[in-house]
Amino acid sequence: MKSLPSLQIGKHTARYPIIQGGMGIRISGANLAAAVANSGGIGIVSAVALGLNSPYFDIHQSNVGKRKEQYFEANRLALIDELKKARTLSPTGILGINAMVVARDYETLVRTAVEQGVNLIISGAGLPLQLPEYTKNYPDVALVPIISSARAARILCRKWERQYGRLPDALVVENPNTAGGHLGAKSEEVGDPSFDLETVIPELVRYLQEEVGQSIPVIAAGGVWDRADIDRMLALGASGVQLGTRFITTDECDADIRYKEFHLHARPEDVVIISSPVGLPGRALRNTFVDKAIAGSPDLEKRCLASCLHACKCRDEQKYYCIVQALDKAARGDIENGLIFSGSNAGRAQRIVPVAELMAELVAVPVAQLMAELVA
Repeated sequence: MKSLPSLQIGKHTARYPIIQGGMGIRISGANLAAAVANSGGIGIVSAVALGLNSPYFDIHQSNVGKRKEQYFEANRLALIDELKKARTLSPTGILGINAMVVARDYETLVRTAVEQGVNLIISGAGLPLQLPEYTKNYPDVALVPIISSARAARILCRKWERQYGRLPDALVVENPNTAGGHLGAKSEEVGDPSFDLETVIPELVRYLQEEVGQSIPVIAAGGVWDRADIDRMLALGASGVQLGTRFITTDECDADIRYKEFHLHARPEDVVIISSPVGLPGRALRNTFVDKAIAGSPDLEKRCLASCLHACKCRDEQKYYCIVQALDKAARGDIENGLIFSGSNAGRAQRIVPVAELMAELVAVPVAQLMAELVA
């Protein structure tokens, strides 16, 4: 089998064209990101709401103003801790964060991450139109927006070029028909074949070559599971792939073991689309929480914890549920009362394995050979 090419994003070159997707809350933390980076890929820490499960935040704080102030400061301090830990575990690997534009502390988290020496910022849940402003003093940090269409890429590239005189270092194109978590499409658009990677990647590559005139790497995300999928994405014109769900069933994934086992025992029919207070549809695994969310149960937690999002129907309309509390519960192991995001490939994992073993499978070489090649 032909060996996989390396992946260059900005000034950083990964041995293999594999990015581990950012998954929150605390699904992809320092342990997972460092393990992927040490195995020749790009490791990503999800920056969302890290302060919740940290010594810096008291969830029982009754004063709403103090709780909100404490929440955002806890997120900042917890991100610093997580990135320091990741760098200690992977001194020379390529590490980044995934930050959501819709989060109120988005700018703070981005600025904190670059100050801590991350190599790249992946940013979605909205177009990161101001991202270059937040990172302008750190030119070596690669900027990688998440998009779902060539149209979105066109809007973003024109804005960045006009206002900041630069372009993205790479673009993650995410297929809302297969990706896990929040999806870059309206509910009625999910399932539309025009979002399929087979359609979007060639269109995006053509736009970048013919109109932008730059070789900007395109990273395929959503539904990528094995080496055959990777080869298929590269054949379409992608320079690399991003995998999220596949890395959940690994030893180093930062989630509770019960979370990993829930994924391990999932079936394809357990994957469903639910509404989110963010205003976007999400793909998740069916459990008691999801059944209640779909039914519109009044039992779900609607107390706004810290006004953490720019747009939130839980806070503004008392609808749905508090999403950060739902995600946090799941990550801690409350698999029935928490929200468990997942891509469409859930249920395909056979066992929980070390990251190095999974990476070796994706690269199609023995583990010993993979590690030896990285040392050479």
